[in-house]
Parts: sequence; C-alpha cells; structure tokens
Amino acid sequence: MTARDGPQDRYKAVWLIFFILGLGTLLPWNFFMTAREYFISRLKDPEETSHVRNQTGKATFTPSYLQSVFDNFMTLCAMVPLLIFTCLNSFIHQRIPQQIRISGSLVAIGLVFLVTAIMVKVPMDPLPFFVFTMISIVFINSFGAILQSSLFGLAGLLPVSYTAPIMSGQGLAGTFAALAMIFSIAIGAQQPESFIGYFTTACVTIVLAIVSYVVLPHMDFFRYYSMKDKTEYRVYNAELETKRDLIKKDENGMEQNNSKIIPIHNPDEQPSVIAIFKKLWVLALSVCFVFTVTIGVFPAITAKVSTVLGEGNKWGLYFIPVSCFLLFNVFDWTGRSLTALFTWPGMDSCLLPVMVVLRVIFVPLFMLCNVTPRYYLPVVFSHDAWYIVFMIFFSISNGYLASLCMKVLVHEAETAGAVMAFFLSLGLALGAAVSFLVRILI
Repeated sequence: MTARDGPQDRYKAVWLIFFILGLGTLLPWNFFMTAREYFISRLKDPEETSHVRNQTGKATFTPSYLQSVFDNFMTLCAMVPLLIFTCLNSFIHQRIPQQIRISGSLVAIGLVFLVTAIMVKVPMDPLPFFVFTMISIVFINSFGAILQSSLFGLAGLLPVSYTAPIMSGQGLAGTFAALAMIFSIAIGAQQPESFIGYFTTACVTIVLAIVSYVVLPHMDFFRYYSMKDKTEYRVYNAELETKRDLIKKDENGMEQNNSKIIPIHNPDEQPSVIAIFKKLWVLALSVCFVFTVTIGVFPAITAKVSTVLGEGNKWGLYFIPVSCFLLFNVFDWTGRSLTALFTWPGMDSCLLPVMVVLRVIFVPLFMLCNVTPRYYLPVVFSHDAWYIVFMIFFSISNGYLASLCMKVLVHEAETAGAVMAFFLSLGLALGAAVSFLVRILI
C-alpha cells in the first residue's frame, strides 16, 4: 500500500508531530545532563574541600565524595531502569493500551520536572539531595523507556520513513541542551537558581508533546494507517481514494465482495516476540552495538579530554561544551536526518553490520587523545583538531547507522518497534558498563 492509495500527510503535520514526540523523549534527560554543574554545586562539601586546599596550598577544586561519584551513579540510575522498563514494555505493550503508555509517560515525566524545578528553591543537605536526584533520574528514564518503545511501535504503523522524524527529534534534543549549556556559560550564570530555566523549558516541551499526541488521532493520514493495522486486513483490489472508501469497504466488503478482502492472520493471534527477533536479529544486534560503542566513550571519556589551545583563555571554558556536546549532537542529528534522503546500505546488505563493527575504532582513538587524568596510555592525538575530527565522524556515523537500523517494516509493526527499542536500550546499558573499563585502561 503506497501513500497514493490513501490520504496524504498535509503540510507534513504527522511528520512534525512525530518529530516533536521524538524531541520530548530525550529532551528531559539531556536537560538533566546539561544541568550537571547545578547538581555538582549542590553536592559540595565545604569542610572536605577546604581541608584538601589547606593541605595542598593550591586554589584547585577538589570534589567531595558525592561529587566524584555523581557521574557514575547518574549513568547507573539512567541506563539500568531504561533497560529494565524497555524489556518489560516489549512484553506488556499488547496488554496496556498504547494511549495510556504514551500519554501516561509524558505526564509522569512532566511532573518529575515540575517537582525538580520547585526543588531548585528548596535548600537540602548534599546526601538527601543526591538521593532525590538519583530517584528523579530513575523515574525520568523508566517512563522514558516506555515512551520511546511505544513511540517507535506507533511509528511502525506508518510508512517506514516515519521513524526518521523521531530519530531527528531525539538528535535535536541534545543539540538544544548543548546550546543551553553554552548560553549559560556566555552569560556567566553561576547561581544554582539560574538553572530553574532549564527545568521549566523541559516542562514546556513536555506539554507541547502531550498536545501534539492529543492532536495526532485527528489527522486523516494517521487514522488511515492505524485503522488498516487494527482491522488486520489487506485490500488487494482497488484504489482507495479516501478514508471513507476504506471504511465503507470494511463495513460491506465481507458480504458484497468477499473475494477482495483477505485476512492476513487471525486477529486474536498475537505476534510472537521471538518470531519477530528471528527476522530482525541482525538489525537488533547492530543497533545494540552502535550504542555500546557510543556510550562506551561518550561522555565518560570524551568529556575528560583537555584542550591544548585553551590554557589561560575562554576557549578552555567552551572546549567541552562546544567540541564534545554541541558537535556530537549536531552531527548525530545530521546523520539521523540523512536517512530521510537516502538509505545506503540497505537493511538486508552485509555492509550494514560491517560498518557498525568498524565504529569500534573510535574507542582507541579517543583513548589516545588528551584525556586527563591518565596513568597508562600515552597521548598520541594531543591537538584539539584531532579530537574535533574524531568527534565529527564518530557522531555522524552514530546517528546515521542507528537511524538506518531502526527503519523496520513488517506487518507486526508495533512488536518489531518494541523489540528494536529494547536492543537500543541494551546497547546503552552495555555501553555504560564498558565505559568504566575503558576509563580504567587509560
């Protein structure tokens, strides 16, 4: 069934809605990472920090214990719930209505950010604040996993090109957060209260995503494809000019012209997750490996690279926000968006998994950059230019290959989307574990 058989996506409205929903899936988490300095500042232990400074006599910042373990625990509390809830969603998505999964997750994420914004004004000791932050991260990523899996499943009901706006929206989320970080540095925002704007912006974006999802069922283009999947029929005969024609055939076709409507399978029969995996295992493992490599070094290793050009000038302040976070998100988004223009190699091509495996070369390349502190490996690529070139190819290959792997088109569309989202989350969790090993080796 081609787009010409049914209603058109006028003004790309459905595409834009899926873009906004994709933006809503990752913007909250990216804003948590963007506000890292806010969390670190509220975990400061004045007594411990001043004691170290008195001993050394240097004006260098020495983090407290909670500050030093914040990144590790943040990764743990983000990736493990993401994997667990994505796994659960793969098996329960047929038992809980899609509307409840998507709208409920968006509302829950919005409430978490509303509470987080309020807590900016509430004084707390470091340990209770640390616990509160980790619980918030768990909630954000748990509901985010359900939302992401359900959203890819929903896009699976439409033509294959409608996974691209989700991936592009997710890529823009990181870019937007990186720009917010750079802007905060430019205006010299130092007080914790200034970070309330980050959380408020995330709340507004979630509200926009909720409104977009409410509007989606009223779009003829979406209703046409979602109804076709729900009725489990494939119409082989005629040209279906409008949605009304399709509904009329559904009501009268079985009695008046039964030979023209053929059931695909028993509507009561639920597609098997294992059967779907057997069809998609190459793509599933590929998307898993893409994110294992990516999270294995980003941002755990890439954010610890020091500039050789920014000593004593402002470039030192902007080096990581620009060269690491902004570059990664801009070119990751570029890679995701390229799949809307062309899809090479094809999903059945042997080149796809080969290209995915070749990305592992970025792990030693970043390890040999000017990562500090380091204990074992020498610095081979000390200049900032090497790091920037590696980051550009690293990020664009991540976005392009991940988006390419997620373009799944089978008749068990929602189950396939959920399975692929699970392996995406598995890759994130494995990457978080690998990052600890990579850091030790440096």
